Amino acid sequence: MSPCIFCQVVQGELDSEVVQEDDRALAFKDVNPQAPTHFLVIPKEHIPSLSEVPEGKGDLLGHLLLMTCQIARAQGLDAYRVIINDGTGAGQTVFHLHLHLLAGRTFSWPPG
Repeated sequence: MSPCIFCQVVQGELDSEVVQEDDRALAFKDVNPQAPTHFLVIPKEHIPSLSEVPEGKGDLLGHLLLMTCQIARAQGLDAYRVIINDGTGAGQTVFHLHLHLLAGRTFSWPPG
């Protein structure tokens, strides 16, 4: 099995443009942005997907969302979208839980 690219980012083995970090999570600019502003917010702990978050880790999910809000405020964003893709059919391509923070363009509904 190939190493998880986001675990490599957490461990400092791959360069990333970090925008916020604490002991539980890391946020960085997406290298393949889908909007003028596109950040990824990930737990430092490897969790493959939202549906695989262990019982008792709800506080971590809240922490990731709060970090996302902090980044949006720090960036001066007045409108943004937060996305979690869960599984291949939903568009997940990196199997390490991550939130996408997208802004800087108009988004349509329904997405995708």
